[in-house]
Amino acid sequence: MAYPQQPPLGATILDSGECLFNVWAPNAQRVELALVGRDNRHLPMQPAGSGYHRLVTREAQAGSRYCFRLDGQGEYPDPASRFQPEGVHGPSEVVDERLLRVRQQWYNLPLRDYIFYEIHVGTFTPEGTFEAIIPHLDTLKVLGITAIELMPVAQFPGGRNWGYDGVYPYAAQNTYGGTWGLKTLVKACHERGLAMVLDVVYNHLGPEGNYLGQYGPYFTDRYRSGWGSSLNFDGEYSDEVRRYFIENAIYWLDVFQIDALRLDATHALLDFSAVPVLQELTAAIHDWADCHNRRVYLIAENDRSDVRVLRSIEAGGYGLDAQWLDDLHHCLHVLLTGEQDGYYEDYVGFEQLEKALREGFVFSGDYSPFRKRRHGTSSASIPGHRFVVSTQNHDQVGNRLLGERLSSLVDFEGAKLAAGVVILSPYLPMVFMGEEYREPAPFLYFVSHTDPALVEAIRTGRAEEFKSFDWKTDPPDAFAEETFNRCKLNHDLRRQGEHRTMHEFYKALLHLRKTIPALHNPHRADIQITAYSSERVLFMHRRSDNSEVVVTFNVHTNEPATLLPPLPAGGWRKVFDTLDARWQPEGQPHPTTLPERLDSETPVEVTLPPKSFAVYEKV
Repeated sequence: MAYPQQPPLGATILDSGECLFNVWAPNAQRVELALVGRDNRHLPMQPAGSGYHRLVTREAQAGSRYCFRLDGQGEYPDPASRFQPEGVHGPSEVVDERLLRVRQQWYNLPLRDYIFYEIHVGTFTPEGTFEAIIPHLDTLKVLGITAIELMPVAQFPGGRNWGYDGVYPYAAQNTYGGTWGLKTLVKACHERGLAMVLDVVYNHLGPEGNYLGQYGPYFTDRYRSGWGSSLNFDGEYSDEVRRYFIENAIYWLDVFQIDALRLDATHALLDFSAVPVLQELTAAIHDWADCHNRRVYLIAENDRSDVRVLRSIEAGGYGLDAQWLDDLHHCLHVLLTGEQDGYYEDYVGFEQLEKALREGFVFSGDYSPFRKRRHGTSSASIPGHRFVVSTQNHDQVGNRLLGERLSSLVDFEGAKLAAGVVILSPYLPMVFMGEEYREPAPFLYFVSHTDPALVEAIRTGRAEEFKSFDWKTDPPDAFAEETFNRCKLNHDLRRQGEHRTMHEFYKALLHLRKTIPALHNPHRADIQITAYSSERVLFMHRRSDNSEVVVTFNVHTNEPATLLPPLPAGGWRKVFDTLDARWQPEGQPHPTTLPERLDSETPVEVTLPPKSFAVYEKV
């Protein structure tokens, strides 16, 4: 969709040394620039058509703080503020983007090479800043990570928040280090060959410090979501609302050289127009990337199991590059923990795990007991590298009442099994911060709003949210600082005892995935899966040109399985075995061992203990 030509939103330092201010405020007849510390001067802005107001002045420069005054009354921060040094209610600060645009010699990785590591900036280190992450990057690279994914960093109230209450989509959180801190982190990642992924939220804004409604019809009451009024993507004036978010996406990719965006809850982009905003956003980003010789990716979170998210626009889809596949997590979680509350009600059988690995979506038009209707479409035609999978992520851990990680719910062998299924799958694996060394700290929900009524509403809402789960205690106080502090990681653990063993286990698995071509091939035609339902054993055969592997998983939690593996022709040598002494917490060999070699000409039965797996490579 073409928009009338407009300068960038927000404040822009021009090559002339002047500062251009551009704001969309169709609700106001008169807009003035209020410069903080300039004798309360208010500079009138000129109407520029379509509800925009504009001003070019030499009275502002990088570091100047400002607000916009609407119709001579309220003064509000810039909706496209690049920096909020005093938080969500304070003035905006002018940032000279010319200094941020220094380009590095870096070209993004192919999507199929991505191995994600999800980080919450505030809890990853004691300092809770962008720059405090940098000393950990070398360790993550050695582990096998290729892409750092940050949970949302758009300015939110206070200093404690998951990031999904952001209200200034263009401003990196001040307590994390703001604009320059983020740019420094991105630069450090690229210097190490690591891609940078940013989680962005375009389906809602947080409740505190959200002044967009003062400027214009950014929101609509035609639709309601769990976050209140929906963003106006298909009503009157929605063209400019769309432009605001599309320009925001390009801002992160262009100014910061972000390599991929993870789009939060795209199923909540409520939009019934002929060209949905998700499709328009995707087309705009890919067009921009082509024009700038950039390789960038859009990755959706979407709970509809709707293959249109990934189909090309020409084929009637939205054209995104990849999406999160929670189905694999849910299948593993239920099999390993036995939990079946809430949405886990839908995941009842071993066969669903096999389908998740073979096709992707577990529900492809099947009846969903949790939703009480048919759900989903088939994703069998979609290559594996267009799905992101995990054993843990911020949602699946943080949306639990007590924020328990999987490592708190299953034993050591169960955690190893889950890691093996995800990392050796045909999908793109994602590691949630600390998972790789079995971090025991929970990841709870936390906020630091300043409005007592809002804090109480959140407490009430959280209690209501957990009614579908059979949890018999009250949730921790999301507002308490102690709740936040409990979530801080202890990186020293990766050098100690079983934590060190798990860290080395992850490193070895990721090395296998990256160095054996068959484990790197995402095409479904090159993957065959045989399921033994009564034993709960999966046999996976993967190949790529001259490379072949077979992987046998026993996902039964307490029963061994003895079977004759359906080996393809040839000889096979063992390259990975969870029973090896080096993968045992105490370093002791498992009483059961698997043969070092197998041969299709002389088949032998093998016994797999519960929660174990082995990888054999063709010789």
